Amino acid sequence: MSWDISGMAGWKADDFPLGAVIPDSGNSRDYVTGGWRSQRPVRDEAKCTQCLFCWIYCPDTAVYVVDEKVTDFNLDHCKGCGVCAKACPSDAITMVPEGCELPEVQ
Repeated sequence: MSWDISGMAGWKADDFPLGAVIPDSGNSRDYVTGGWRSQRPVRDEAKCTQCLFCWIYCPDTAVYVVDEKVTDFNLDHCKGCGVCAKACPSDAITMVPEGCELPEVQ
């Protein structure tokens, strides 16, 4: 879809097309929103204490937890903000540039 914006300078508030319309609540799982991420989280299993701070603080609920243990990140919804890495008290999460090889765990 594209809009003709050639006369935009003369538009009034009601003339602007609607954007970011959310037709109903609870639909975020239907949309892949991690596409603009420039960095992604990588968790070092050896350093992880399973405190779940990353899960608690993640604004996108992009941390997978199974049986009260962090297992992975949902990169379809992770936006690369780094909150998980900042919240991690054991420095088990590193933000790496998107497209880079995963760091080797020793």
